Amino acid sequence: MKSGFGKLQIFVLVVCALASVFSSCSRAKPEITYGFIELVYYEGDTKPLERFSFFIIPNDEDGIENLGELYLYHDREQLRWHIKSEDWVSYAQDETIWIGTRSIAIQDNESLPRGQFRAVLVNKGGESTERNFSFDGNMRFPFPTLDISGGRYIIDSRWPNNHLIYYDAEGNYISTATVRVLSGAVGTLNLPTSARTAALWVEDSEYSCSAFTNAVPLR
Repeated sequence: MKSGFGKLQIFVLVVCALASVFSSCSRAKPEITYGFIELVYYEGDTKPLERFSFFIIPNDEDGIENLGELYLYHDREQLRWHIKSEDWVSYAQDETIWIGTRSIAIQDNESLPRGQFRAVLVNKGGESTERNFSFDGNMRFPFPTLDISGGRYIIDSRWPNNHLIYYDAEGNYISTATVRVLSGAVGTLNLPTSARTAALWVEDSEYSCSAFTNAVPLR
């Protein structure tokens, strides 16, 4: 009596098994659940330098590790920024994963465009999705300054929210502290013991805008 499984049946079983393996990496499109663009000003030699901070909440059936590339387009100005998975910043907030970059810029430190942007997210299977964003924010307050000398600090800022960013002797980030009194003795700041320099970070959340000064010695 012949076996119930011939060569044809075995071939079909092998094909089905391979199909099952390859289908584990789905061909479903990734999703951009949410995202934002924020304008960040950095202290420059002659004028503040503009950078965009651009982050999205991505979703992919095969996990975040299946995502490969993120693009940001400004079609009117024919601009494109390409962020690869090995280059983007990833962080978790309230169990939500964000990916993006804090360094969207234009050559020669020109001003960044405003208006309509288009984000495109591509996974490693080549599937993509896109979502439009709009940004029209601007710096409505003068760029702030931070001076620390003679045991005292003076912050010149009209921004709604002011924070000091502390760094150690090697320039590594230590902590962030909200500042409510814009001048006084350095000793009243309750500095971390390892803090050696500080920078001022200010925010205007209503206009999706923030600014950073250069770091200065605390002592």
